[in-house]
Amino acid sequence: MTGHGMSSETARHILVVDDDNRLRRLLQRYLTEHGYHVSTAADANEAKASLKNFAFDLMVLDVMLPGQNGISLTSELRPQLDLPILLLTALGETDDRVNGLSAGADDYLVKPFDPRELLLRIATILRRVAPPLQNRAPLRFGPFTFDAERAVLWRGEERVHLTDAELSLLQVLAEQPGLPVSREDLGRRSRVSGSDRAIDTQIARLRRKLEPDPRRPHHLLTKRGEGYVLKPGN
Repeated sequence: MTGHGMSSETARHILVVDDDNRLRRLLQRYLTEHGYHVSTAADANEAKASLKNFAFDLMVLDVMLPGQNGISLTSELRPQLDLPILLLTALGETDDRVNGLSAGADDYLVKPFDPRELLLRIATILRRVAPPLQNRAPLRFGPFTFDAERAVLWRGEERVHLTDAELSLLQVLAEQPGLPVSREDLGRRSRVSGSDRAIDTQIARLRRKLEPDPRRPHHLLTKRGEGYVLKPGN
């Protein structure tokens, strides 16, 4: 189950572990809407059963679980599993954060949190642990294929000429297809320097090469308040 047209081959698989049924369902729906494939578990035993049966890209793990808590589960899994873990900790529980990071968690988020911050933390962790570009399959969207390893964009059999700025923006967007990238992030990670306006100008130029009608984009979308999204698929 994926969102934003992301194919099951490119969707990252996340395991959400929380005993709060309502929060678990909300997070599953929210992350699915933002292009992730999501499984859930209500406690450590369910989580361990899922980990035996599926390969996950990241686990969102509540510290306060019935039975074995999240920090203990992190300690148990860390020696045997190279899986990024984002802990959800209660407000004010500093020890949880310190102990969680000591146990091998990659990051933590304090409840209650803005779901957009959770998205940002997940994307940051996944970027950090992403496989090298040469291991990634070319990304297809509409009639285009983007080969990140060779930094080449094809339309069918024909190579599309991109400027250095356009190519660097496409490279950043293609790292997380289906997920919004903010202008600030694009400015930091691409070779487009200057203001948000400079990013917008280069995006507009890139759209003219990717879209039949740049005013009604189908592949390179604007996500209001969040940034730009490269939508994989047809």
